[in-house]
Amino acid sequence: MFELSGRRVVITGAAGGVGQALVSRFKSLGASVVVCDLPEAASRLDDSLEQHCFDMQDSEAVVAAARDIAAAGSPYCVISNAGWTRAETFAELDMASLSQELDLNFRGAAQFTGSLLPAMRGRDEGGNFLFIASVNALMHYGNPAYAAAKAALLAWSRAIATEEGRHGLRANVIAPGSIRTPAWDHRIADDPSVLERVSQLYPLGRMVEPEEVANTAAFLCSPLASGITGTVLPVDAGLGAGSLPFIDAIKA
Repeated sequence: MFELSGRRVVITGAAGGVGQALVSRFKSLGASVVVCDLPEAASRLDDSLEQHCFDMQDSEAVVAAARDIAAAGSPYCVISNAGWTRAETFAELDMASLSQELDLNFRGAAQFTGSLLPAMRGRDEGGNFLFIASVNALMHYGNPAYAAAKAALLAWSRAIATEEGRHGLRANVIAPGSIRTPAWDHRIADDPSVLERVSQLYPLGRMVEPEEVANTAAFLCSPLASGITGTVLPVDAGLGAGSLPFIDAIKA
């Protein structure tokens, strides 16, 4: 039921830590993977795969990439994974960074997936969209602009699920907790003890691994999840279940 041989799976942010895990997992399932990322990330993309390099903040480039991808064959699944943040608190946020993070994390994703919708309607085997959001979309853990953009992705996914279900399309969201990828390198450079402190917040005592997000994506994009649409699935090592520091504070 996980067999995806020959089915086109489009992955944005394919050169990053989660992106590479997604590419590896879907390749192992026999999918025809289409990788997308920034032009400067092209050297980190798999040369054996169909590639489209563009900036998610460039509207014309986003629409052109979607058009080229659809022309080569209707995708079975589009995984919107590209994302980025640096403004970790309100104090670090200004209007320029707010616009940048909203454009990259929501507007570009919405335009890209919306541009591919017409080509995916009415497929005999159906089609689906999967958005990699964040637990930041569900509760506030910092990064206010990023959190707002990821929360907007939840609404966008529900809109697709509700309005496009009649055309055989599904849409779901994965909301990961902290994932140990190179995105954490700048924090570790500032404070090497940050990983240990953050891990203590998670009931499993650790961060999420990129492969765990990829495995969840494989399930949601597979026929095994054919009845699942409009949902948000946290992959958060238990973070959303409760607060260990709160319990420890009470015991203390």
